Amino acid sequence: MTTTTSASAALLRSVGSAHTRVEGREKVTGAARYAGEIPFAELAHGWLVVSTVTRGRIRDIDTAPVLGMPGVLTVLHHGNAPRLNTDYVGLLGVPPDPTTAVFQGDNVPYAGWPVALVVAETPEQAREAAEALVVTYEEEPHDTALVAGHPDAYGADGHMPAETDKGDLETELAASAVVVDAEYTTPEEHHSMMEPHAATARWDDGRLEIVDSNQGASWVQSELATMFSLDPSAVRVRSEHIGGGFGSKGLRAHQVSAVMATTVLRRPVRVVMTRRQMFSLAGYRSPTTQRIRLGADADGRLRALEHRSLNQTSTVYEFVEPSAGVARVMYDADAHRTANHVVRLDVPTPTWMRAPGEAPGSFAIEAALDELAEGCGVDPVELRLRNEPEVGPVSGLPFSSRNLVACFREGARRFGWADRDPRPGTRRDGRWLLGTGTAAASFGAGAAPSTALVTAEADGSFTVRIAAADIGTGARTALTLVAADALETTPGRVRVRIGDSDFGHAMIAGGSMGTRSWAWAVTAAAAELRERLALGTSLPPEGITVRSDTTEALGALAQKERHSFGAQFAEVAVDTATGEVRVRRMLGIFAAGRIVNPLTARNQLVGGMTWGISMALHEEAVRDRNSGGHYAPDLAGYHVATHADVPDIEADWVDDHDPDDPVGIKGIGEVGIVGAAAAVANAVWHATGVRHRQLPIRPDRILTAARTQASRITADGGAADA
Repeated sequence: MTTTTSASAALLRSVGSAHTRVEGREKVTGAARYAGEIPFAELAHGWLVVSTVTRGRIRDIDTAPVLGMPGVLTVLHHGNAPRLNTDYVGLLGVPPDPTTAVFQGDNVPYAGWPVALVVAETPEQAREAAEALVVTYEEEPHDTALVAGHPDAYGADGHMPAETDKGDLETELAASAVVVDAEYTTPEEHHSMMEPHAATARWDDGRLEIVDSNQGASWVQSELATMFSLDPSAVRVRSEHIGGGFGSKGLRAHQVSAVMATTVLRRPVRVVMTRRQMFSLAGYRSPTTQRIRLGADADGRLRALEHRSLNQTSTVYEFVEPSAGVARVMYDADAHRTANHVVRLDVPTPTWMRAPGEAPGSFAIEAALDELAEGCGVDPVELRLRNEPEVGPVSGLPFSSRNLVACFREGARRFGWADRDPRPGTRRDGRWLLGTGTAAASFGAGAAPSTALVTAEADGSFTVRIAAADIGTGARTALTLVAADALETTPGRVRVRIGDSDFGHAMIAGGSMGTRSWAWAVTAAAAELRERLALGTSLPPEGITVRSDTTEALGALAQKERHSFGAQFAEVAVDTATGEVRVRRMLGIFAAGRIVNPLTARNQLVGGMTWGISMALHEEAVRDRNSGGHYAPDLAGYHVATHADVPDIEADWVDDHDPDDPVGIKGIGEVGIVGAAAAVANAVWHATGVRHRQLPIRPDRILTAARTQASRITADGGAADA
């Protein structure tokens, strides 16, 4: 067994060069199979039945007629389902959401709550029987409306303290030359990934196996083992190919119900959520109402900053959308106050969604900063540069690196910002009003303990095994490149296997921490393996395997503010006669540490920016206050940006090196969406002269604002068409 010399290794360096996805051919030819496509002998199919009332109790489930229908094998519900252990704290440090602990009681806390599972020989038989199942409820009054100032709102920590406070806010506001005091709202938003949630469960020689679509096989394994009171070694979770997750693919009702059904029937059972069921069972981004108060000197330097956010959660589980957390990283002031509050409503539980907290929070704070820049007569880019903090505004910790200034300067140069006329409503292209806007972005760069196995095979190749999850980010390819460099070999000699809980614990694909955490574990194992090979050890037929665990190394890492940063720029065209808004071009420049694969990295950043356009102009799930359910909960009624909405998006990055970090990777899956909606909204103001503090910026809102503006101009004695 030989490895390359240091000189030749430099020539072979893979990290930082563009590589197509290692599984790309499998995906485009259909050879890559997803969780709902893998065949099993004697496979049965489960169909979830969800509540049609918003709040109440189940009085009766009439199963007899359904059990007599063709192909029906069983109907599971709260009267006959296996009992679950729910008295525990899970892998993420929180107890399980009762939505996942299905069929444990007769309580119905919201519309779409799982009340039964019908299992049949075919999915068509299961669906027909599920639709025929009669469930009788005792209804109770419900409240599903999130409103600012809700009397039952309270501060909630989530994964950060609920409130932070320093300085005398009212005194600093009173002493400020310019004050902004405004409320911003964002709607309920849904993940809408292409692949629905799907899981197949079976017992194999006394061991429970789940083939799933999830963001962390070891996470789901741990939760299921605890919930069903099994030894973790008796549970195996596999999740090889995933068609998107964005935060929603953790433990859900479909996996738990599939395990229940296979335990009862002793044959494989597959449960796949419908698109409509995903709107109530798969989580979502909570709507928010956010109040921003800024006070600044005449030159735009902040004296006071307050960011308060309110989101909804269910009555059975607390989830915080920490939108006020953005201000704790981005901007400082002598008086600085932030608060994340929640209110319990009769709605499904929200969950993590791409850039949780940062995405809606950045819309509010970055739009408010744009209003402050207008009030001070300072360029919006310059205003942000003047308010760059030296240390974490709340933590006081130093930044590992903070190259936001470089992002803004490079972005402004490439976007042509210097040629911008700051006056709103002055540029036209025929019927279109044109405007440009900007916003800052940040997202945390964390890491979590992970294990990895690296094997030197007898044929001279290497196999990496790690319970990572590739949810469309190109993680397989990134880890192949990282491993190749760590082993001083070429990517063609490295095979990466992921998505199997038998490989040991690994960080989930979430929080932009996956690649950083996994790469650290792979690098550590590869380094030790290389040392052993350097000793000249002869390889046995089964090869030599080294296992790493990064727990100790992560604990020794210095405490710093670690984040990716970025500057977003957008140009829009607005037709105030039709209400149409078109994003003509966007540019994002990011400081995101070491870029492993420029090809997939750019895809991730552009994907996030595209989602920012979608957030700004399209996405909005609306609930009927009377029924508690959604209007049109499907991809026909829930609008997302399509190719026609995204004509010209460019993403790039600046050098961003952290000398204290042995990995140097910061994560890019989420920072691309942060600030993007604010940049579009700020551009709409620049085009029209009207501020939109409520997302999405729909055509009807553009038309209403245009009519209001015209009436105001007329009342002031000006020309209505000025």
